[in-house]
Amino acid sequence: MVPRMFQPRHAEHSQRDAYFDNAKYLAIVLVAVGHAWEPVMEGSRATRALYMLVYAFHMPAFVIISGYFSRGFTCRPDQLRRLVSGVAVPYLVFEVAYTLYRRWAEDAPGTAFSLTDPFYLTWFLVALFVWRLSAPLWRALRHPLPVAVAVAALASLTPRIAADLDLQRVLQFLPFFVLGLCLREEHFRLLRRRAVRVAAGVLAVIAPVVAYAVAPHVRMGWFYRNTSAQELDAAWWAGPVATVALGACALVLTAAFLAWVPARRTWFTVLGAGSVCGYLLHGFAVKALQYWRLVDAYEVLATPAGRVGLTVAAAAGVTLMCTPPVRRALRWAVEPRLEWAFRRTPPAA
Repeated sequence: MVPRMFQPRHAEHSQRDAYFDNAKYLAIVLVAVGHAWEPVMEGSRATRALYMLVYAFHMPAFVIISGYFSRGFTCRPDQLRRLVSGVAVPYLVFEVAYTLYRRWAEDAPGTAFSLTDPFYLTWFLVALFVWRLSAPLWRALRHPLPVAVAVAALASLTPRIAADLDLQRVLQFLPFFVLGLCLREEHFRLLRRRAVRVAAGVLAVIAPVVAYAVAPHVRMGWFYRNTSAQELDAAWWAGPVATVALGACALVLTAAFLAWVPARRTWFTVLGAGSVCGYLLHGFAVKALQYWRLVDAYEVLATPAGRVGLTVAAAAGVTLMCTPPVRRALRWAVEPRLEWAFRRTPPAA
């Protein structure tokens, strides 16, 4: 088999699944838009409701898809090389880049570099590295999903899990990755049936109304999955309850989202291949709002018109970041060729 990096571009495209590229692009747009809403949602119940609705499923959708594409991971040498070049190296590069960016933007030269405490959105790369390495174990279990849910529930009631590797998130999002490992192509075909799509359309009308009703009464910390119940000033038993309840909510919303993802090639299908670039780059623009206090400086951003403008800007910006020219320019960081770092034939044990 010819290595992917040496294949003609049309051959690479022919091997990609348009449905999943479409899903990855649409999901990364939701991620960017949700991050853009964060500094301007206070004082707007509608914005908070939409933010809560997006956060209820956008990362679970990403994690499920990641698990689905990790089904064949068996820790072969070639797979480990790709794991290092496609996950570990981007983490190291952007962990350093975001730290330097904060040092410059906030004039804070004392900001420490840390390779074990993920900065902002780089936590997902750490989590993906850990999850993928554990994939053979989950496939070996007789009932992997209930075990993963139990692990997440236990994590949710365990305060002060170390910040190293953002372990709280790694464990609480774990069931979605394991679910992806368990899924098959026919499950995604089932989602595209007409009856499911109709139900998803009905849910798309009902869900925002429900989110608007409960928005003032729900703490967003539950959706971030980076703290325990006790750290959210809740009873210990609320952690496992929230794990199951929010997990079920995330599954329903993710199913509705995936039901409406087009399966055919569209104008944005090619952007799905660059979704990792959009994910890693859009944080610089979002952090600029915080570092330079742009919302305080330009109060119009916190008005209804300003929120709409930020939404459009976030969607357009992350779209540009996913384009093939940007992907090619960042290949050294997100898809580096590391043949020089590995043996051609690993030594025998």
